[in-house]
Amino acid sequence: MEMTGARWRTATRSSNNGGDCVEVADNLPGRVLVRDSKDRDGGTLTFTPDAWRAFVAAPRQIGR
Repeated sequence: MEMTGARWRTATRSSNNGGDCVEVADNLPGRVLVRDSKDRDGGTLTFTPDAWRAFVAAPRQIGR
């Protein structure tokens, strides 16, 4: 998968203690990439933008 140009950022809900962090790149057309910040070469998940929005919204729906 081509990831050239991906701009990675730490997810807003990741902890700041150097532990459980994910990075997200949402600047590529038609996809959102997610990886573990501690193991950047360990694999990347790919979501469509709609699937990513649903994934991010799910915890909000559960908490209601």
